Amino acid sequence: MTVADKHIIRPRKIRLDASTVCQLKCPACPTAGGATGRRIGVGFLKFEDFKKFVNDNPRVAHIELSNWGEVLLNKDLDKILKYAYERSVALSSRNGNNFNDASPKILEAIVKYKLRVMTCSIDGTNQDTYAVYRVGGNFNRVMENVRMINVFKAKYRSRFPQLRWQFIAFGHNEHEISRARAMAAGLNMDFVVKHSWEDLFTAPFSPIKDAALVRRESGLGVADRGEYRRKYKAEFVKQCCLEMWKSPQINFDGRVLGCSINFWGDYGNAYRDGLENALNNDQIAYARRMLTGTAPANPGVPCTDCKIYINMREHGTWMSDQDIKEYFVDPRWMVFLENRYYVIYRLVRRGLLFLGSARRIWRMVSARALEIAADEKQSIPFGLAAGRGPRDGLAAHQYHARLQPRPAQDDLPRFVLACAEMPASAASS
Repeated sequence: MTVADKHIIRPRKIRLDASTVCQLKCPACPTAGGATGRRIGVGFLKFEDFKKFVNDNPRVAHIELSNWGEVLLNKDLDKILKYAYERSVALSSRNGNNFNDASPKILEAIVKYKLRVMTCSIDGTNQDTYAVYRVGGNFNRVMENVRMINVFKAKYRSRFPQLRWQFIAFGHNEHEISRARAMAAGLNMDFVVKHSWEDLFTAPFSPIKDAALVRRESGLGVADRGEYRRKYKAEFVKQCCLEMWKSPQINFDGRVLGCSINFWGDYGNAYRDGLENALNNDQIAYARRMLTGTAPANPGVPCTDCKIYINMREHGTWMSDQDIKEYFVDPRWMVFLENRYYVIYRLVRRGLLFLGSARRIWRMVSARALEIAADEKQSIPFGLAAGRGPRDGLAAHQYHARLQPRPAQDDLPRFVLACAEMPASAASS
């Protein structure tokens, strides 16, 4: 049995779409073409639904709001931001925002209530280039809104939101990548080049012309998704499949979509069935097995019709135990510290980093002790022989998705048992 088969998904981080409505008509987007609206509806996350979801699921501490539509069009957004802040739930809009329409009130709320990350989808450095793909968009208005966010960040002396300039590379704009990167630096924004969806949803739009340029500027050494697959033996959007474990996607009306690409089927309803039940029913559990290559395709499972799954099956690029391994996600009490006492939050993080390092050393020592005992046929203490060391206690509570519970240890305080589980890579992020 694989690690994937043992998982009970109890998320500390989820994706809850705030909008499936968008005012732009981007050629390669299924929202612009009406495909998403016909399947999952056209609408917005209501504040009352958000409030109930947060109250009913106290384990959830991080929510991504963006996916199929424009978050900033949601009239309840200011109330959603405020309530999440009061309940110590960290919100982000990392997937993408066109940033064309936003009132000063909303922009101030984004900063005041500490939206963690905001990705701005800007595929050009002037109106002419930008509007080729962002049909109906206004480049200058987007720049004004970005500057306004920076004004409010200065007013509130806030590091949030972290602004990201996302530049989808096409044949018509590839020559502007370098200039866009420089403009992003001037606006205190991170910069990322994203490969286009190619034929995932529609016919390919504006294919790359200068592959060598895009390979160099993307930072990945590849010019498109197909080249990425050939070079790295993996899917470029593999993280979307990992969302089935690590941050499941939920539609504004509660339907569980599983990942941020699926819009043609669902796995139940988190509002109606309860979040944990909806994320662990037979259908979605079978889908996860499909993604690890341990179950055949099933016509009743949305993954079966996904081009990413079809490519995975063709090339054998399945999700591995290493891909879906557990990782630490801040619980709400740490989100509270980060919101209000950032210095203390950083000190706690460093302490967890130290404990995580101690945990890895314990594992190395116990593994070596097992080897020596096997060679010399000696007995060693049970805890060391089991290779467990300081673990369990509150450890399962700290993870967003955990394995079936293991026997508890009583040799260390419960706080240490909980914190020692966190990997160093997570603690230092």
